[in-house]
Amino acid sequence: MADRLLTVQQVADSLGTTVRFPRRLIEERRITFVRVGRHVRIPESALEGYINEHTVQPITARRAVLRRAA
Repeated sequence: MADRLLTVQQVADSLGTTVRFPRRLIEERRITFVRVGRHVRIPESALEGYINEHTVQPITARRAVLRRAA
């Protein structure tokens, strides 16, 4: 089944940003997008992939290891 194509506004809402951020991602070719005439759409899987690639996992170290030396 084909991905749902999201508008720039929908992507911005999903990420909790303004439309300027997804537009910059498109301009810098940092996210996959589709041109539909003069409109730009982002496949839902591309958004999920972007989020997965940029998710930072927490460090699971003991507290003593993270302490700085005085």
